[in-house]
Amino acid sequence: MRITFIGGGNMADALIGGLLRKDFPLQDIRVVEISAEARRKLVDKYGVTSVDKPKDAVRANDVVVFAVKPQHLREAAAKSGIADNANLVISIAAGVRLANLSKWLKGHTRLVRAMPNTPAMIGEGVAGLFPFSKAVTREDRERTETILGAVGATVWITDESQMDAVTAISGSGPAYVFYFIEAVEDAARELGLPVQIAHQLVLNTFTGAARLASSSPDPVAVLRERVTSKGGTTERALASMAKDEVKEAIIRAIRAANERGKELGEELGKE
Repeated sequence: MRITFIGGGNMADALIGGLLRKDFPLQDIRVVEISAEARRKLVDKYGVTSVDKPKDAVRANDVVVFAVKPQHLREAAAKSGIADNANLVISIAAGVRLANLSKWLKGHTRLVRAMPNTPAMIGEGVAGLFPFSKAVTREDRERTETILGAVGATVWITDESQMDAVTAISGSGPAYVFYFIEAVEDAARELGLPVQIAHQLVLNTFTGAARLASSSPDPVAVLRERVTSKGGTTERALASMAKDEVKEAIIRAIRAANERGKELGEELGKE
């Protein structure tokens, strides 16, 4: 398998690094990137072949990964030279629907839409995947899993409309976690803990709790109940959150992200 990345930003960097850590052959990776600085960064970091134009970069049977910003995907697709379903095309551009990408690629249907997230940068990401048509073969699915799986877990979605929910949950999700970490750290400092101690306590608590939830067969509600002693400190804190409708606010926020995903799909697909 040979891979051509069109776009050499942070997510392409993460995927290339993940692939190389899994002993993927360096000579089978190419990057098309218009920014000279970004090209230099990738060449210096990985020794990967990088060019500034897609012409002659995309070879027959290459897997092509569009890793450009959503608003640049239409132009990148038009300049790619991809046609006739000769290439498996993977798009990681948030919000762009595959029907639009197919149109921009003159009817290409061998397409997969992927929604990774930023923990991919340390190999701890998760990506939702959606195949556009039956032109995406079992081998194409395996190739997609090899590429996105190099930086974390993968899950296949059966309806593209669910990709907006994937974006709202896991794509945007790291920001929700960081936001909650910020709030708990602020509270720790307000209670008089030194900055570094507060930071360590909060990070270890979050990572430890996430690992416990991941390894335990019990639902997270049960794990929460085990921390919550009757009449204790945790019960008081959770009662305060319930009074402030924190859970409901989080659900409303994720619904808002989901709606924005739908809006972006409409906006990015307009002629």
